[in-house]
Amino acid sequence: MSVQTRVKERAEEQATAMTAEQQAAIRMVANDLHRLNHSVMKAVDAGVSVELIRSARHHNEGNWGDLMIPVIVTQSR
Repeated sequence: MSVQTRVKERAEEQATAMTAEQQAAIRMVANDLHRLNHSVMKAVDAGVSVELIRSARHHNEGNWGDLMIPVIVTQSR
């Protein structure tokens, strides 16, 4: 079963008014999120629950980004 997250497509749709440097940074985020989503699905398939929570927020010149950490839960067998 394949889950379609549309991370790349959504990032491209939102990047139309950005500089080339900003677009490259957003592509990197989108690629990393795609890999993260795949890793989360593999972890769930292996029998653990994964929750991503914001651990901090990075600020720079009026812009911000959420920094995430995973919370992993295993079921006792």
